[in-house]
Amino acid sequence: MSVKLRVNGQDHELEVDPETPLLWVLRDHLGLTGTKYGCGVAQCGACTVHVDGAPRRACVAPVASVAGRQVTTIEGASGPHAEAVRAAWEGLDVPQCGYCQSGQVMSAIALLERVPAPSDQDIDHAMSGNICRCATYVRIRRAIHSAAESVGGGGGGGEGASDHEAEEGR
Repeated sequence: MSVKLRVNGQDHELEVDPETPLLWVLRDHLGLTGTKYGCGVAQCGACTVHVDGAPRRACVAPVASVAGRQVTTIEGASGPHAEAVRAAWEGLDVPQCGYCQSGQVMSAIALLERVPAPSDQDIDHAMSGNICRCATYVRIRRAIHSAAESVGGGGGGGEGASDHEAEEGR
């Protein structure tokens, strides 16, 4: 069956089973490998993409469910929030192994587009579906606050002593 998709601003028409998970269409049919497979059951967040601007787990989204909608992957993420998040991630050395980072970045971008000055609670809630096996959560939170400040949203919580102590205690 033919499925029409708009991915990263480009239209595609693909002959795929409509129940094929979006993740495999992105990776295997479109060659967009930045979106990762982690668990296959929408529990880890490594496969997070944006569908019409909202974060969605591509591993469980049938490709037919996103037909005619705008899908954005890590490769296509752009704009001031995306640039600020990427810069903060690099500036604060957030990744260790890096496997989960595309999903983390996509969730962080979506958060900042909805909540320009997130509190620690906003960040924890928005990022709760993204698992980092290296446990860089403190740096992720710090980077989100930094990105918010760089796009003029300020930071709702900032990095207190408890953040530093938590990271040192890892």
